Amino acid sequence: MIKLFSLKQQKKDEESAGGTRAGAGGKKASAAQLRIQKGTRAKQPARNLHLSHTHTEIERDSAQIRLRFSPVGQGYPHDPPKVKCETMVYHPNIDLEGNVCLNILREDWKPVLTINSIIYGLQYLFLEPNPEDPLNKEAAEVLQTNRRLFEQNVQRSLRGGYVGATYFERCLK
Repeated sequence: MIKLFSLKQQKKDEESAGGTRAGAGGKKASAAQLRIQKGTRAKQPARNLHLSHTHTEIERDSAQIRLRFSPVGQGYPHDPPKVKCETMVYHPNIDLEGNVCLNILREDWKPVLTINSIIYGLQYLFLEPNPEDPLNKEAAEVLQTNRRLFEQNVQRSLRGGYVGATYFERCLK
């Protein structure tokens, strides 16, 4: 009897101290919430990447690009999180609305992948755009036919200006 009472008291103490068993208001944290919290507490994956609970910033050549990981439903980690690029960028795999085309966010997602896996995938996507699987077909075509023009368009978009009829806000520091 005494052991049972002390276990119940220990559980109450953990919950009131804000332990992992309960979140705000005494509600139990879901497995998805615990997994996200663990992933965002992990060591920063790269020196040019800044991760917080609300957004991720990838800096490349002094450009600041903001990405948002949408709140994950109860399906996570079995379903991939939703990722949106809040900074409008000229990129074959990111459309002008910020949708991101990355294989591990779709058909290659596995529950063992973490938020850091996604971040590494996004970093690679910025370093090596994939014109074979585009969301921005115009940027993909330019990349395939005239890489120098593609690079000029990327620089123009990062500095703030028009690429074709689309205006990009400055994201260079």
